[in-house]
Amino acid sequence: MQNPDTIWSTLGAAARSAAYDNTNAVANSAALNQERIEASAAYRAAHGGALDLAYQPGERTAWDLYPAADPAAPCLVFIHGGYWWKNRRQDFACLAAGIAAHGWSVAVPGYDLAPAVSVSAIVAQIRASLDWLQAQGAAHGIAGRVIVSGWSAGGHLAAMALDHPLIAAGMGISGVYELGPLRDTNLNQYLRLSDDDLTQASPLRLPVVDKEFAIAYGAAELPALIHSSRDFHAHRAASQAPGVLLPVAHADHFTIIAQLREPDSRLIRCILDLERFAAR
Repeated sequence: MQNPDTIWSTLGAAARSAAYDNTNAVANSAALNQERIEASAAYRAAHGGALDLAYQPGERTAWDLYPAADPAAPCLVFIHGGYWWKNRRQDFACLAAGIAAHGWSVAVPGYDLAPAVSVSAIVAQIRASLDWLQAQGAAHGIAGRVIVSGWSAGGHLAAMALDHPLIAAGMGISGVYELGPLRDTNLNQYLRLSDDDLTQASPLRLPVVDKEFAIAYGAAELPALIHSSRDFHAHRAASQAPGVLLPVAHADHFTIIAQLREPDSRLIRCILDLERFAAR
């Protein structure tokens, strides 16, 4: 499995875009997404904890909170993906089920999307959302230790949020940790990546945060996504930062997050371990 970044200069525009095109790489991605959206609508209806709580003015810049019975229970913050230009927090609610079965709270932030805002602005919004949760979470039944996670673009945003004082540890799932190649793909029609975005919002270019950060990816993902996870893990390991590299057998970019709905899945067990490590 060759890392496309090593032959990037030899690839044409179509091949560069295909290297990061998760949707077309997974034949049933539309059906998987639709099932998740429908399951999330049902979950929100059945678990309407504290929904649509604004942390900044705007429709998207809000929290959906699902507090546990015990306010002191750990909390998983889950950041949705969509290559920073699509999707919404409401359509990922069902992913709270797996960790909630262990008595955890779950908090899902939204954020504005490109091209209306830059990737760097989205990073800043996630940090603002965590500021709000740090100040207001207890009033809504969330006062325990916080682990941050996210999928795809959300994995990138989780890595960028790891140094926030509220965050004890984190896990990126199928993340993109170097933004540079994306500027050469059709994604850039939405992202409009600047030089500052590349240098200030690429986790692989930034100082390592010495908190535990697990890095998960599907073994059936596109090579570019697999190598991004491996490279970020190696980058952190070189500074002796803690965190496992977690390939999930047979999982692709879309099936991997179904594990968050299963209380005994590898991803849920990893999140539980992150909290235990942080508690020591």
